[in-house]
Amino acid sequence: MSDDIPAAALSRGWGPANVYFHLHLVSDSTGETLQAYAQAVCVQFEEARPILHIHPLIRSERQLDRALSMVEDAPGLVLYTLMKPEKREALEALCLRLGLPHLSVLDPAIAMTGRYLGIESSHRLGGQHELDQAYFDRIEALNFTLAHDDGQNVAGFHRADVVLLGISRTSKTPTCLYLANRGYKAANLPLVPGVPLPPEVEALEGLNTGPLVIGLVATPDRIVQIRRNRLMALNERDETDYVDDAHVRDEMTNARKLFLMKGWPMIDVSRRAIEETAAAIVALLNRRKTEGRLTLAGGNDF
Repeated sequence: MSDDIPAAALSRGWGPANVYFHLHLVSDSTGETLQAYAQAVCVQFEEARPILHIHPLIRSERQLDRALSMVEDAPGLVLYTLMKPEKREALEALCLRLGLPHLSVLDPAIAMTGRYLGIESSHRLGGQHELDQAYFDRIEALNFTLAHDDGQNVAGFHRADVVLLGISRTSKTPTCLYLANRGYKAANLPLVPGVPLPPEVEALEGLNTGPLVIGLVATPDRIVQIRRNRLMALNERDETDYVDDAHVRDEMTNARKLFLMKGWPMIDVSRRAIEETAAAIVALLNRRKTEGRLTLAGGNDF
């Protein structure tokens, strides 16, 4: 691939730059679904990096023509979500003529769902982005989460769907924000050595009534590594208890003892991405909702 590829055309960190290829994402909506799908696929190919060409909101003939022209000028893989048959047909015809691999990424899931339900899909453009009640619920959840982050406004923790506890650098805030984006009111509280839990948190049952209280844990080595990186980013070089191996080990031991004593489930985030931690939390919430209670068998580490 030529060295004159502009940096802005490259994807945002999807793998090393050993092999480049053009990747066109064509959508009559925002293209967010396509981008998430494409990233999930591309990270499986560590030696390749896509040169992204994103064509969102393809609604008019002129917009479609512009996208087709760009595909023809920079041939590559084509992924698309186009609901209008005439636009799909035009794009597919161009890909067939140029011999380009192309895929309508939602078709298999839509077809399977239609067969199961026995009804036709509505082919609505950008239906997932409509300003429905779920959208406003997400906004409310985000506002709640921001107001109850890092131990703020503990008096309102009882109104949360989930409360996360953990020592520093156990990814409490980013996990809460991810949950809020999915419509869950999430609060979090850092566990600080020598500082007792607020009475409002002590009072939370956390298993079968009220907010689901969850402890986030990790290996001490992992916490020390993250904390050291954090201090380096802040240009702090002094050695303190914050990054002392023995001190961190004591912090984590005491946190685990607290969670066990209170009967709060624990999730080990040592090797989990934020999305994976959030998925485990949502699974616990759904279990409690479905079964009416949450029973912890064989320990409470998830």
